[in-house]
Amino acid sequence: MGARPLIRQHADFRRLWIGETVSQFGTQVSMLAVPLVAVVTLGAGTLQIGLLTALETAAFLVVGLPAGAWVDRMRRRTILIVTDLLRAVLLASVPLAATLHVLTLAQLYVVVFALGICTVFFDVAYQSYLPSLVARADLAEGNARLQASASTAYVLGPSVAGYLVQVLTAPIALLADAASFLWSAAFVTAIRMREPASAPRRRSGSLRTEIGEGMRLAAGHPVLRAIMLYNATTVLFWSVERALEVVFLVRTVGLSPAGIGVLSAVAGCGSVVAALVTGRLARRYGSARTMLSAATVGHAFVLLVPMTAAGPRLAMYAVGAGVSSFCVVVFNIVSLTLRQTLCAEHLLGRVNATIRFFSWATLPVGAVLGGVLGTVLGLRGSLWVAVTGGVVSLLWLYRSPLRRTGDPIATRAEEAPA
Repeated sequence: MGARPLIRQHADFRRLWIGETVSQFGTQVSMLAVPLVAVVTLGAGTLQIGLLTALETAAFLVVGLPAGAWVDRMRRRTILIVTDLLRAVLLASVPLAATLHVLTLAQLYVVVFALGICTVFFDVAYQSYLPSLVARADLAEGNARLQASASTAYVLGPSVAGYLVQVLTAPIALLADAASFLWSAAFVTAIRMREPASAPRRRSGSLRTEIGEGMRLAAGHPVLRAIMLYNATTVLFWSVERALEVVFLVRTVGLSPAGIGVLSAVAGCGSVVAALVTGRLARRYGSARTMLSAATVGHAFVLLVPMTAAGPRLAMYAVGAGVSSFCVVVFNIVSLTLRQTLCAEHLLGRVNATIRFFSWATLPVGAVLGGVLGTVLGLRGSLWVAVTGGVVSLLWLYRSPLRRTGDPIATRAEEAPA
């Protein structure tokens, strides 16, 4: 079933997709507005902004693994609704406190950390909920549609967010994000299909025991293990690159902030295109070949980024980052669909949480490593280390059964968990 029939004919998926799309755009508003509230309204300094940024991702490391076990114990649709409502209340508290002149940095810290916890639960729940909402044959298209929303919001959202902050001020603009979460909750509530009564069941022991089951499955399955190790290594070197990229474009290439914004938007278009065509690519070439090809081509083209310079060589960045973002989205959609296909429903939350946790645990390490390398090797030399390290991470995939498998999504590989 193609992407259009899925949206047109599957009313429940359409409700989930519409709610998530609006929510994604709203999130772009808070990503810009919250730091501006801290800086402009509260006069926060560099260290305080750094702490605020750290708290946005700290929740992932704190509750990333337990979230998977809790999601497997509960109804996923209920988690989606509750976390949307909680995020709306948390965001609305900021403009309310600002209006009453009682807003403090401490409140912002609590808000962003709590938002992070809600987001962890929401993300794990919706990735685990989709297989119970659409047919197995439609998983790739469903994931692609949801990813298309996220990619479009990533590319266009900052412009919308900037306009709202400019017109409404940062605290009031957060109401737009709060409203987007209410919108999402309303559409998820309207989904008619209910999860089977057996969904929120099967407690096999303590929370620690259930977390261990998810970890053993992710680490024991040869395909899932390879994807997890590849993701962790790639994210490590990607975070090195991200820590240096803006400084490189400003100091070495000589771009203005506006120029960086335009260049990033052009490169980001690759992710939007990928979300629209991934389903067709996976059906034509098979999931294993699609993932291997996307990873290989993406790392090959990102080698163009360190070659960027002023003038015509700006195209090096646009092409390199654009093709890389295309390939990253293709890989992510197909690998998520693979997890949803291979894993038993009552384990899916824990497997998703485990892979997300270990894949992103290297993010802060890479950011620190990027700063050290930039000081020792210089910006361009450090970028070469980052992109070369990404190429090396391909070894995890090429040494796995993916290289010898046609389409594990279509065939449900023999070693798939029951």
